[in-house]
Amino acid sequence: MSSTVAGMLKMSELAEQSGVSAGTIKHYLREGLLGNGDEVLRTSRNMAYYPQEYVERIRLIKRLQEERFMPLRVIGRLMAEDPARAAKMIELEDRILDRAIAAREGSRVSRAQVRRDYDVPANVLRRLEQLGVLTPTTRGYDADDVQIIEAMSHFRAGGYDEALGFTVYDTLRYREALEPLVDEEVRVLLDRLAGEVEADRAVEILASGAEPLRDLVGAMHSKLLLAALRRQRGLERVPD
Repeated sequence: MSSTVAGMLKMSELAEQSGVSAGTIKHYLREGLLGNGDEVLRTSRNMAYYPQEYVERIRLIKRLQEERFMPLRVIGRLMAEDPARAAKMIELEDRILDRAIAAREGSRVSRAQVRRDYDVPANVLRRLEQLGVLTPTTRGYDADDVQIIEAMSHFRAGGYDEALGFTVYDTLRYREALEPLVDEEVRVLLDRLAGEVEADRAVEILASGAEPLRDLVGAMHSKLLLAALRRQRGLERVPD
């Protein structure tokens, strides 16, 4: 039964309601993840009562650990800044992920259909899967996989083939270059949207930006490619 001391909870009650062991909660307290301790009511050396809001804070910390693999020092900063905002960021991430998964599962294309539609050898597809560039399931390829395969087909048709030294490993350069950019993009987007708009509206905003973002990245890549070629020509020009 819950304690009657100002509506607060004993440690055993806090552990039961949060689903986290007393030992883990005490570790959180020692690390300062639940605040500076001012909210805790100590009635004796061995007895203390904790506010009800600790239940949700503890659940959030555990989720950040288990689902986001965040180290405690990072979680500590989030909790110190604004626990409510951290919870909104988690909610937004979950909505975005659930929507993306649902969209991809509903639009998968079978392996057989891909082989019919695109002139990409089976060994190339297998190697792209081994590298993690393509991630098909038993139901086939998702929309992003299909776009990658289509791009590879166009590359090969234009002359980008193994005879000239172009292989599936060239895709890794782009993935390695894009990963830090995408990580930063996610951080900025969640920081700007979480708590500012409702989760459903935030998901709509992100979805509406997917196509323009692809156009933007493509156009900027073209400009950078042209600039690099111009610089290269300048470097190779013989001085007068």
